[in-house]
Amino acid sequence: MGMSLSSKRKSTERRVVITGIGLISPLGIGTEKNWQAISQGKNGIGLISHFDASQYTSKIAGQVWDFDALDFFEKKEMRKMDFFIQYAVAAAQLAVQDSGIDIARLEGDRCGVYVGSGIGGIGSIEETHKTLLEKGPGRVSPFFLIQTIINEASGQISIKFKARGPNSATATACSTGTHAVGDSYRIIARRDADIMLAGGAEAPITPLGVAGFCAMRALSVRNDEPERASRPFDAERDGFVVGEGAGILVLEELGLALKRDARIYAEIVGYGMSGDAYHVAAPSLDGEGAKRSMERAIEDACIDLGDVNYINAHGTSTPYNDKIETLAVKRLFGDHAYKLSISSTKSMTGHLLGAAGGVETGYTALCLKNQVIPPTINYEHPDPECDLDYVPNKSRPAEINYALSNSFGFGGTNGALVLKKFEE
Repeated sequence: MGMSLSSKRKSTERRVVITGIGLISPLGIGTEKNWQAISQGKNGIGLISHFDASQYTSKIAGQVWDFDALDFFEKKEMRKMDFFIQYAVAAAQLAVQDSGIDIARLEGDRCGVYVGSGIGGIGSIEETHKTLLEKGPGRVSPFFLIQTIINEASGQISIKFKARGPNSATATACSTGTHAVGDSYRIIARRDADIMLAGGAEAPITPLGVAGFCAMRALSVRNDEPERASRPFDAERDGFVVGEGAGILVLEELGLALKRDARIYAEIVGYGMSGDAYHVAAPSLDGEGAKRSMERAIEDACIDLGDVNYINAHGTSTPYNDKIETLAVKRLFGDHAYKLSISSTKSMTGHLLGAAGGVETGYTALCLKNQVIPPTINYEHPDPECDLDYVPNKSRPAEINYALSNSFGFGGTNGALVLKKFEE
């Protein structure tokens, strides 16, 4: 039997590793704070303080609680950036510092940026529209458009690090970060760049952003217990908790990473995408789209289903998503589904929308590096339709050789990545 198409392509592609992780989330600023928090099952959800949410059905969110933009920017720079851009650039700076790479000393056109957002600068849009109505068009800031356009996160990062290689962005709802990382992996593998800064950023906790999700009845209304509101796979889940932040990774061609003796968190070995073609917001009830994205990622990695040890689930804490993702895992993995460890770190961060894939790929890489699986916190009431091992409430040491990270978005857009414990 001849080689599969994936095997043939893999034989000519370059290997891609993660050498830097920059995280800004409700659990803290930086990789170490985030890892300590998720491995200890800490909660990052609280009452909204960005605006007065007293009239909202959902009054809770996963805010970035301790972000000070002046730690990263001068005041004059901040005027050109919505919060989602500030989070992205700051996370990129953390990722580059974490990697120890000196981009300025490398060939700039071999380093690229691919950072997306699901919603973009909604906060700046709201504030500028208010200015327009109250004070007229002459008072609209000349920085308005560059504050809000989604690809300006990539643009600002590119300028900061003089990265002149591929410069792009994606806006695929909650799959954004995963698609950005996966596309960047392919860019390096096919020799179009040697280094990519990749991930997602989001700042949706605004009056209009939260009102929109409330109107869809998508959010948890467990307002009296914010820390217990995000409960993926639990029978009493009642919706997701909106979150904000950024996750940016340094992806690097293996030879370059080894040459500079870089710390390597994990290797990216597979990437899969699919579309549900079903509904503008709801996932396909048979889980077929989610199943195909995972299946394609595993085929791309040229591994067997039984090689996968852990899944960082999309796991949003909505009634439909969690049971459909469970169904998709069971349909794909069969009996092996019951041997998998599955956890949703959204139980601790809330749902960071377009930033989720970047943050969660970072978490998955940390799991492989540390050989520890983070828990799904707030798992108290088993759901008969969600009957797999969700690593309830406490992290566990485990042998993890291959891990999946899933992201599924509005519009039926799906993405999955396979990461591997690094071995030369």
